[in-house]
Amino acid sequence: MRRSLRPTAAILAAVVALALAGCSSSSDSDTGTEDTQKTSGSAEGWPRTVDHGDRSTEITSKPTRIVSTSPSLTGTLLAIGAPVVASAATTPSGMTDDQGFFSQWSEVAADRGVEVLYRNLELNLDAIETFEPDLIIGSANGGDSTLDAYAQLSDIAPTVLLDYGASSWEELADQLGTVTGLESEADKTVDEYDSWVTTQAGKIKLPEQPVTALVYMGADGVWTFRADSPQGNLLTSLGFTYAEPAEQFVAPDKRGASGVAIVSSENMSAALDGSQTLFAVSMGPKDVEKQLAADPLLANQPAVKGDRVYAMGTAAFRLDYFSAKQTVESLVSTFGG
Repeated sequence: MRRSLRPTAAILAAVVALALAGCSSSSDSDTGTEDTQKTSGSAEGWPRTVDHGDRSTEITSKPTRIVSTSPSLTGTLLAIGAPVVASAATTPSGMTDDQGFFSQWSEVAADRGVEVLYRNLELNLDAIETFEPDLIIGSANGGDSTLDAYAQLSDIAPTVLLDYGASSWEELADQLGTVTGLESEADKTVDEYDSWVTTQAGKIKLPEQPVTALVYMGADGVWTFRADSPQGNLLTSLGFTYAEPAEQFVAPDKRGASGVAIVSSENMSAALDGSQTLFAVSMGPKDVEKQLAADPLLANQPAVKGDRVYAMGTAAFRLDYFSAKQTVESLVSTFGG
């Protein structure tokens, strides 16, 4: 396993930018992926040089004051025990607390004294400098990308930018463990999670297979998560058989995207014809699964006809350690035998 919303228009636009851009193709040479595994340094591990994308960053000593310019990465940093002092906040929505920290890790952040770096993903270099970081972690893609400001950020502190759209949270934990010197903590976090998931899988009585997870966009159709997406991998790890939409019905300009396939409203039923159970992932609003099941264009879809449309929850939209556990717990609650 291991290496292995309908919110307001403004909020939806912000969330869509943060999410869909995060599903960009991993072939982009400007993004940081598993290159973070390539490090060099002394026998003690410091200083170390980290390659991320087409960039290289030297970190002179184990970081003690990390700021995150990517709320999509902050959860994984917290999961491995990284010393995060501040994180950027996104636009508040049904997926966040009042200040824009994602709900799944906002309490952990509060307990550890993590402050808001800046709000609404509006990059503020002066605010970053005020926190006197010895390491800046950010994203090379997505709505919270700070790639364009990489040089300016690097003038403040060593900066590493990662591509969270091309990696599972487990892979990101490995990468961030390397960057922060918390390799053993990252390994332990992932190993404990994997063991826990195996136990939880044994509690589930599977519904009719195969299944597909998606985000319902109303008149704009659906975003269906691919089998190799974090959502697809999570379901597979629990024993579900995953079905992708029929490729001929996927929007042509989105076939190269990593993790998501966009299907227009008129093609939804045909694209999902092979799916016997559907999971609706919410971007904020409640009862999105009921909205999906009530769409007349899906009246003849097998899962809809069989009353097998379920909520996968808000936490499943952006998976990190905390939201993955919440999603698994929700699925066990729904399908516990």
